[in-house]
Amino acid sequence: MPDIELLPLSSIPKQEIVDLMNIPDVGRLLPLLRGGFTMEQCEAFLAAKQAIWDEVGYGPYAFRVDGVFAGWGGLQPEQGEADFALILHPDFWGLGRQIFAAVRDDAFGRLNLPAMTILFPPNRKNARAITRAGFVEDGTVTVDGATFRRFRLTNPAT
Repeated sequence: MPDIELLPLSSIPKQEIVDLMNIPDVGRLLPLLRGGFTMEQCEAFLAAKQAIWDEVGYGPYAFRVDGVFAGWGGLQPEQGEADFALILHPDFWGLGRQIFAAVRDDAFGRLNLPAMTILFPPNRKNARAITRAGFVEDGTVTVDGATFRRFRLTNPAT
């Protein structure tokens, strides 16, 4: 079982985040990322993600697997909901379920959120992993001009 750490995004060297976001296979999964991801964009990105933590008490993490930066994600407020996002380096794509479980446990445990959502990009057709995790399709939403399928997972304790 790999050692998965959830860390502040600020603990990761900015260049590693820039490199991740510029991997073509990663970029294809991010409809809101248009063009390349620069150091200047990374600095604004990190400031915006820290502002989420400061405002609502949760936000995206950096994920390190066995000491290696694997990606980022976690919960972010989106249209009044706690929305789960997961951006992983292709070398770590097989660990999504384990990383999700750590974030879900935090969301429904420590944070006691009533539910969480996932916004699924329209260019991705296969949502089986999401539905196997218990999410149910819950309409569509538009963010920055892009339409997403929304899936919802309700806290079993509520």
